Amino acid sequence: MDDKGREILARVKEEKVRAVVLQFTDLAGRVKSTTIPSHFLGEALERGIWFDGSSVEGFARIHESDMLLRPDPATYQLFPWEPAERKIARLICDIHRPDGEPLPTDPRGILKRMIAKAEKLGFTYNTGSELEFFLFKDASTLEPVPHDVGGYFDFSQDAAHEVRMDLMDAFEAMGMRVEMSHHEVAPGQHEIDIRYADALTTADNVVTLKYVVKALAAKRGILATFMPKPLTGINGSGMHTHQSIFEGDVNLFFAPEDPGYRLSKLAYRFLAGQLKHARALAAVVAPTVNSYKRLVPGYEAPVYICWARINRSALIRIPQYAPGRESSTRLELRFPDPSCNPYLAYAAMLAAGLDGVEKKLTPPAAVEEDVYHFDDAKLAELSIGTLPASLTEALDDLSRDRVIQRALGKEACQAFLRMKRSEWDEYRLYVSPWERERYLATA
Repeated sequence: MDDKGREILARVKEEKVRAVVLQFTDLAGRVKSTTIPSHFLGEALERGIWFDGSSVEGFARIHESDMLLRPDPATYQLFPWEPAERKIARLICDIHRPDGEPLPTDPRGILKRMIAKAEKLGFTYNTGSELEFFLFKDASTLEPVPHDVGGYFDFSQDAAHEVRMDLMDAFEAMGMRVEMSHHEVAPGQHEIDIRYADALTTADNVVTLKYVVKALAAKRGILATFMPKPLTGINGSGMHTHQSIFEGDVNLFFAPEDPGYRLSKLAYRFLAGQLKHARALAAVVAPTVNSYKRLVPGYEAPVYICWARINRSALIRIPQYAPGRESSTRLELRFPDPSCNPYLAYAAMLAAGLDGVEKKLTPPAAVEEDVYHFDDAKLAELSIGTLPASLTEALDDLSRDRVIQRALGKEACQAFLRMKRSEWDEYRLYVSPWERERYLATA
């Protein structure tokens, strides 16, 4: 056991922690966990904890089911909402095979491999995500009613202000730096912005945020959902992600000599790579059937593969440069949604960007007009492509994109495609209430 592990054991004893929750995610991004008594933590840190991986989506086949959870001491945090007499802590785990090798389909391990590739180039990949979500009044119904009637940045009508404050208090207590929390456009819709950090830390924070939001909402009898488009006819929820590449304390995306956007050649190449791989990337960052009901014109979600500063219909936006804040120069990728697995999403995003860097790609000219108003002829004239219109289209693109496939790894990519094809087939074969309403009496 290393010094960090011994430090955690000392903290657990000092803080009188009764139990420790060991967390990880499956390929779909669902949080999985097992709880151990605190006196068993030393053995868990030293040797790991065995579990049946065959029951976890994408992890193992039945004849190779034994897997090992290895807690990462750097992720230790107390759950601040638990009573003082029953303190519970959590650790996020990496998944290993019985021989000690990292599991190729462990999402956290996939991101760590891509980060290692970037580090060999001298790069630190930083991300900061804005998570949108809905709160509904009754956690027991499938006919959701928004928890409030507020709109964008509303306060006086915002019945969920206390809920957001509870959430922010919990995040800060768990060591997460929250930049902003506010009501979003739709009734019952909210946003919490996580301050940027290295991609692994941010991915851990996204997983934690989603878990905490659901846990604290449930304690109030409220349903919290990160479903991209839970209601027809209103805005869906995105996970806009800000990205930058640092070398030490220097932001390599900033270039003072660039008159337009203050972007370096590295930034332009990274941007070009993400545009090039956008359609395959969609399968990973917008990974559900429901994701493509958000990615339609008219609801502030990007559809067209282009970039800009003031045009919020663009796939990638360049936030305004502010003198003296060179370190804030970044690219905002706007089509991820919060249903994604953040480990897979950041790994794929980094791979797409690095491909542009390695191939020295040049992006097309920025499009500062509202692309939603372009007709097909104008789109063709400017060579502006579109994102896939459905999950199955995105999966087809992923199955042809070697760069994104290599980022996920062969085993994980095959498992992901198999899992998502099954999801699409289930949706395709389901007869919905809309179909019965439209065709039952008229066909």
